[in-house]
Order: sequence, then C-alpha cells, then structure tokens
Amino acid sequence: MKVIVIGGGVIGTCTAYYLAAAGHTVTLVERNSTVAQESSFGNAGVIAPGYVTPWAAPGMPRKLLGYMFSAASPLIFRPGLSAGTWRWAARWLRECKIDRYRANRERMQRLAFYSQRCLHELRESHIFEYEHTQGYLQLFRTEREIKMNEPARAMLAENEVPHRLLTAEECRKLEPAISTDAQLAGGLHLPRDETGNCPLFTKRLAQIARDMGVTLATETTVLSVRPNVGRAGVSVETASTAQMGQTSTLEADAVVIAAGVASTTLLRPLGIDLPLWPIKGYSITVPVKTELFSPRIAVMDESYKTAITPQGNRLRIAGTAELGDTQLVLRERAIATLYKVATDWFPGAGKYREARAWVGARPMLPDGPPLLGATHLPGIFLNVGHGSTGWAMACGSGRVLADVISGQTPDIDLNGLTLARYDR
Repeated sequence: MKVIVIGGGVIGTCTAYYLAAAGHTVTLVERNSTVAQESSFGNAGVIAPGYVTPWAAPGMPRKLLGYMFSAASPLIFRPGLSAGTWRWAARWLRECKIDRYRANRERMQRLAFYSQRCLHELRESHIFEYEHTQGYLQLFRTEREIKMNEPARAMLAENEVPHRLLTAEECRKLEPAISTDAQLAGGLHLPRDETGNCPLFTKRLAQIARDMGVTLATETTVLSVRPNVGRAGVSVETASTAQMGQTSTLEADAVVIAAGVASTTLLRPLGIDLPLWPIKGYSITVPVKTELFSPRIAVMDESYKTAITPQGNRLRIAGTAELGDTQLVLRERAIATLYKVATDWFPGAGKYREARAWVGARPMLPDGPPLLGATHLPGIFLNVGHGSTGWAMACGSGRVLADVISGQTPDIDLNGLTLARYDR
C-alpha cells in the first residue's frame, strides 16, 4: 500500500519506519525543515513505563488549586476566556474519578510497556547512538513525599517493575553528584527505566527509514485530507514553504494523521472533533560545566515534577505543565522553577548562564490515553494524543499503526486506545 504519514515528530517518524518495515511505500510529511522540531524537540527524554499515568487522577483538582497560589509550581493553570480550555477542563474533571483513572492508567501503561519492548527490539536491529542512559532516580525532599509515594510503589509492584526505596545516604552513593546541601529524605531507584535524546533518536530513525525507501517531504504543510469520492484512496493537499506556498495533491491508499495538536485542524472538516488540547511543557538545556558534579543517571524531583537528564555533554531539565495558554511564549515563572530544581540538586554541574530555554505544545486528551488506529472514514488512521508521554509510547504506537494498516492483529489489546472510546 501507499501510505502518507502526516507529522515528523517521534510519533510520526516511528510510524513511517514500521510501515516501511512492513513493506509499504511511505511518504512522511513534515512542515519543518527536519523531523522532531516541535513537541519532540525539548522533552525530558525519560522512558519510565511504570510512571506513565493520566493527569486525570483523584486529588488532582485539589492539587491544581494549591499550585495556583505557589510561586514555584509544576502546574500552571491560565484558563482566561478560552472556551476550548474550559470544555477540556470540564471533561478532564469527569475523568478524575478513581474508576476512570484506573482504566485510563491501565490503557496507557499497556501501550508504554509494549513500546519499551519495541524500542529494545529496534536497538537490536539497528545500531545507532542517541545518548541513551540506564536507570532513573526519583528524589524526595521530605518524609511526607515518601509516604505519599506509597500508592505509586504499589502500582510498580503490581506491574512487576523493579524498584527500590533508598535512604538519603544510598541516593548519594548511587548518584554522588547530588549536592550535600540539598534537602533529601530518600529516593526511589528504577533500574530498568531509561532515558535518551528524543530528537536525536528521531533524526537517526528518519535516516534509517529513508534508507528503507521512505520519502521525507519536509517544509511541506498539509492543508487538507479528504477521502476520494467514488474511488478508493485518500487525497492530501499540501503547500511547500520552500517554493513560495506552491500547492500540490498527494494520493495514497491510506493516511496516518500524527500531527500533534495540528491534527484537530485536519480532522474537524472530516467530522472528527477530538477534545485534543495543547498542554505547554518547558525545558532548559544546559552545557555541562564539570562532569564530577554532573549526574550520571536521570533524576526526578518529586516536589516539582521536574526531570534532570544527562544528554551527552548537556543536561536537559524539563518540567512544568501549563494549561490554558495556547501561545508558545516562554514564561519566566516556569523557567525559574526549572533553574531552581537544577541548582538545588546539582549547583556546580552546568553552565546555567548559557542555558537554552524551550517551550512546546503537548497534544493531550482529557482522559490521558492516545488514540490509535482506524476512523470511520476509509483510509484515514490516527496516531494522536500522547500528551507528555509520546517518547515513552512512540515505538509501540508506530508498530500498532503498521499492524492495523497491514491487516494484522497488533501484539497488544487496543481496547480503550481507539476512537471507539469517544463514541460512547
């Protein structure tokens, strides 16, 4: 089959790769000059399937109210007058019930654990470097945080995820670069969790996909997608930014829409109105100053939900989620929180004055799990709504789409991961 994949983030690139591996003729369409330039560009780089959970959780509405009055907060709510934000928030609140949370968490983790297996298989098939590190250390500032973490540890045990609760002394032995001045009550070590440079991975995979025959159409914006009337296939109208907006029409047997937040603009004219909303995420990338004082493994500050990830000769500090403002404007409050967390734990690690700040829009559905697979329209498929966990779900999601389009049964149950859940 001839398949067009719209969106060259980590989700779309993985989809194109697995479709090519399944024998299809694939074109990957990306509006930027290369892949992984938007939501995939500045993420934390953490792949921790056991911690892949929905935002919509019991107790989160109360936490959100508390964060609104905190100077340094992992969550910022700026609803303004946007009707879309309020509609999304109302649906999100309905999903915060315990039964809904458990169902959505199981769906997300089913995909995330599968995706990690797919990533490992991919690394065995193709040798390429993307600044991979092994292990993840969650740091607790207080005994109360350790106590509050008990349900999460029970969830890890339920999923048979190896983990060990550490004392403060054991944390510093595992990661000697942690500042001796930092307030540290203990930590949780997850040895099988991992990290990697997501945009570097995506670019390397795109090159592998090109070598397999995938056509990469960069600087190309998709204007519309429409099923062909009276005949099989799908037409995709595009405009080339490199050629002064020159338009053209691409024909294919199938189209996968994996364009993040921009997917809603393409889907709405087709009668598919998804409650997909941008949740802004922030990061700073800091050159390493002294390796002696720089972390060797990724750590996560439980208080501020901020990850500090070594990526070659740089540190990626990522966290803070902002709901309500759809403009990709850097907020000083969010960036200040990232600086605080980094310098609390590793004050001598980086050249913090040379840090590069980033903000991106993460496409999130109110209940949490993404949407994969077919729509009611022939030839049009979805791979959207991964929120802040796209890197952790990318390989598995791409593999699922390739199986579905190839007429194969995916290796995991897709119950709750398809558009059917919004038909109820």
